[in-house]
Formats: sequence, C-alpha cells, structure tokens
Amino acid sequence: MCPTAVPGMAVIMTETSPAGPATARRPARQLLAASIGNAVEWYDWYAYTFLATYIAGQVFPAESGNSLVPLLSTFAVFAVGFFMRPVGGLLMGAVADRHGRRAALTVTILLMGGSSLLVGLTPTYATAGVLAPVVLVVARLLQGLSVGGEFAASTTFLVESAGPGRRGLFSSFQYVSTTLGQLAASGIAAALVGGLGEDRMQGWGWRVPFLAGAAFSLVGFWIRRGAEETLRLPSEGAGRARPGLFDALRHHPRASLLICGITAGGTLAYYTWTSYLPTYAELNAGIDKADALLAGTLSLGFFALLQPVGGLLSDRYGRKPPLLFFGAGFALLAVPLLRSVGDSFGSLLLVQCAGMVLLTGFTSVSAAVNAEVFPARVRAAGIGFPYSLTVALFGGTAPYVGTLLKEVDHPGLFPWYVSALCLVSAAVYLRLPETAHRELER
Repeated sequence: MCPTAVPGMAVIMTETSPAGPATARRPARQLLAASIGNAVEWYDWYAYTFLATYIAGQVFPAESGNSLVPLLSTFAVFAVGFFMRPVGGLLMGAVADRHGRRAALTVTILLMGGSSLLVGLTPTYATAGVLAPVVLVVARLLQGLSVGGEFAASTTFLVESAGPGRRGLFSSFQYVSTTLGQLAASGIAAALVGGLGEDRMQGWGWRVPFLAGAAFSLVGFWIRRGAEETLRLPSEGAGRARPGLFDALRHHPRASLLICGITAGGTLAYYTWTSYLPTYAELNAGIDKADALLAGTLSLGFFALLQPVGGLLSDRYGRKPPLLFFGAGFALLAVPLLRSVGDSFGSLLLVQCAGMVLLTGFTSVSAAVNAEVFPARVRAAGIGFPYSLTVALFGGTAPYVGTLLKEVDHPGLFPWYVSALCLVSAAVYLRLPETAHRELER
C-alpha cells in the first residue's frame, strides 16, 4: 500500500510499519500499549501524592536547623511536578513529531520508571542531610517531565491508531487508563497503610509503591516496544526538514490558543471532582475522612466506566455535543452541586457521580479534539505544551485555590470560580468546527 503524501512534504512509512498505518493491522495492541503505559505513568504520579506525608516525615524534617530544607520541601511537594509538565509536553512532543510517537512513548515511560526508582531509593534526611530533599526534587522534576510528555505522545498515538469512526472511542481510554492508575495507587497505598501500620510505613513501607512502580514501568516499556509507529516521517533525502521545537506555536498560534480554551474549564473541573472534592467536603461540610475517601474511590470507578460510552457517542454524533454538555452543565450546576455537599456519605457520592457524568463530556473526547486541531507534522508538540501549561495554571492549582478561599473565609467563591471557567470553555466549544467525521491527517 502506498502512503498518502501530505501536500508539500515527501513522506514514507517508518521502518516499524512498512506495509501500512497501524490502524489497519493491530488496533487492540496499539490501545493496550498506550493504555498500560499511561496507567503506569499515572500510578507513579499519584503514588507520590498519596504518600507525601510519609515522604515529608523522612526527607523534610520539621526542625532541621537548615533553612534550605523547608524551602526545598515546599518547592518539591507543591510546585516542581506541575512546573515541569509544560516543559515535558514541549520536549517530548517535539521528540514524537521528529522521531515518531513510539520513540517518545518509550522515553516517557523510562523517565517515569527511573524517577519512581529514585523516589524509592531516596535517602532520609537523617542519613544524608540536605542531599535527601535534593534527590527528591530531582525525582519530582523527572516525574513532571514524563507526565507532561506522556499526554502529548499518548494522545496522538491513541487517536492516530484508531480505525475509521473510532477516534473518540480510542481517545476515551486516555482517561480510563489515567483513572485506573490513580485507583491502583490509592489501593496499594491504602493496603500498605492498613497492613504495615504507621511505624513500618514511616520506616520503609512508603518506598514499596515506588519500587513497584519502577518494575511496572519495565512491563509498560516492553509492551510499547512492540507497538507500531503511527507517524509517517520524512525520508532522509526529503527536502522538508523535521519540525523545530516551537514550530507548532509559531505556525499555528490559533490552534494553540484553542487547546488552552478547550482545556481550561475541563482541567479545573477534573481536578476538583477527582482529587479535591473529598477534601472540600471535609473542610466545608465536616464529612468523615474515611467516608470522603470511599466516596471518591467509588466515583472514580464509575467515571472510568463512563469514558468509552462518551467516546462512542462522540464518534456517532460529533465532538461538540458532549463538550457543550460538559461546559454548559458545569456552568449551570457547579454551584448548586458543590453547595449541596453535605456531611453524609450518600450526599457526597451522589454529587461526585453527578459531576462525573457531566465531566465525561470533556474527558472522553478531549484527546480526539486536541489531535484533530493540529496537522500531523506538529501534532504532539502542538498539543503537549498548551495543554500542560493550562493544566498547570488551572488544574494543578484547584486544591490550593479552594483551600485558600476557605482560609480567607470565602469558601463560597470556589464553586463560582469553577462555574465561570467552564462557561468560558463552553463559549470556545460553540465556536469549534465539528471534526469528528473529517479524515485525520497522518
């Protein structure tokens, strides 16, 4: 089969897929390669979040006599990971556009495996002094770089691997695998805390999930090595050079701004409902911590099941209907939903599941929409940088904005903040062209 050339650029199939695009041969293997690797990436990312208190006790002592330690502690826990995500999106996106999606996917999972191993082997402050927090900061830098690059590479890989009329379905597995990674991290952390007890967790137990994560990364790496390349790279003698680091921003500024507008409301709602809501319920409704965590876990399982449904519906009816369902739904209902959070398990679970239904309108199709905005030549970097930057600005800060508003005695403003940003994204969705039934440039 001869590949179809992109106008103005000589193209050939990569060595890994000489007979045709990956979508024609092994879509299930492609889906598994992206999903398993993505789940491992997010398992490692969330394991750090769930075990941060144990890490802090060993690596960042409260009274160290060294002014660098609390500074490094704050920087590591709250800033480093999200700061590096846009950098990872740009750098790993460029790798995916210049050398292929599979190359970037193998790099990101090895980065995450190495950083997870580094966290697991981080010395305590008692044994290594200030070197301990420095090692942890480096590990967190690598984690942020990996996660930012993972979204750029896996989004393009998933959508380009999909068969005709299946891009929405394939893209929905981005959040299926992300959620499964989060559930695995919380489940393993909870099992260790319950089985080992506080003393052993403080001593060595907190290291186990990270060492396991490094091993999981090797499994993901092995699976990804067998995947087929989805990008048609220029031949060695082609007249057109491979894309530069900032080509997507320079040549497609409107598309880059579109990614920001598409993502802003969605990432704020996502982090509010999947990460911050249990804490919000504790702070503002006085719900028991155990009940809040259980409701959060159950709603995440429900959320994962919804994603393929949303993806399939978008393949049939288009991307704009689910996006508008999400944007308008949250703009109208974020305030009443968050205000209805009570001190009972049932009310919190109901609010979380209702939000998850609305949120699926964004999460199940966002990867497909993002990929359909950019041409293949700069698709990964074009998605990676503006998406990760928007996540860092709005998604990563959601818990801190909510907590800050509570501390200054204005907790009621947070639901309005969520509503307003989702309204902005809904306005962007109204202006989007429908891309579901267009042929994807390869």
